[in-house]
Amino acid sequence: MARVGGIVPFKGTIGNISFYKTKAGNLAREKGGVDGSRIAKDPAFERTRENGEEFGRAGKANKLLRTSLRALVQNASDSYVSGRLTSAFLKVIQADQVSVRGKRNVIDGEVELLRGFEFNAASSLGSTFYAPYVATIDRAAGTATINVPAFIPNNMIAAPEGATHYKIFVGGAEIDFEGETFVNNILDSGELPLDRVATAPIVLSAVVTADSTRPLFLALGIEFFQRVNNGLYSLFNGAFNALSIVAVSGTA
Repeated sequence: MARVGGIVPFKGTIGNISFYKTKAGNLAREKGGVDGSRIAKDPAFERTRENGEEFGRAGKANKLLRTSLRALVQNASDSYVSGRLTSAFLKVIQADQVSVRGKRNVIDGEVELLRGFEFNAASSLGSTFYAPYVATIDRAAGTATINVPAFIPNNMIAAPEGATHYKIFVGGAEIDFEGETFVNNILDSGELPLDRVATAPIVLSAVVTADSTRPLFLALGIEFFQRVNNGLYSLFNGAFNALSIVAVSGTA
């Protein structure tokens, strides 16, 4: 790899040299690597093919989960969430003790490993929302519930400067990773003031399919707003919003 100098930066390929721009500046490197057809057929690359299959499976699972919670994720996630979630799903797949390498999958893996995943690494739920809560998934009833006892917002919420209001939101998702479909339910508390007055108990129960045999997920998040005149506006484009998977129930 070489750094490209000069007045005019190159971008693209000349011969077997690729020019590209990064945060570190304009770089160049020689094209190389193994031919794709060889990787697809050569027995020497069997491990590579197996790893590729499982990585692809993790990528699809990542996209499906984010899509099922899109209404929440789009307001409470960082720019690297897709890669981080794919890595998390890869660990789920690698925990599969039934299938052979290359065929390991989410269903036979350990989806419970996703509990605690933070969609916004810059603002975790645990460092933002300190009020105690109970997260419960009732598979028979098809409900995913967050129960928050009364609390004083100013004491239990680490709000960013300028925030005047907040909203607690919940997402329940039932996901068929093989069929690539989902059932979801998103709901929230409505905007509440950041003050020293104790809230009423908050109960938010997302409804999915009763007696489902598929993995169930419960996500909890908090969003911040600022009051300007008579309107409430999302604060700093959601940079301080938090969202976490707080409960997971694998297949029945």
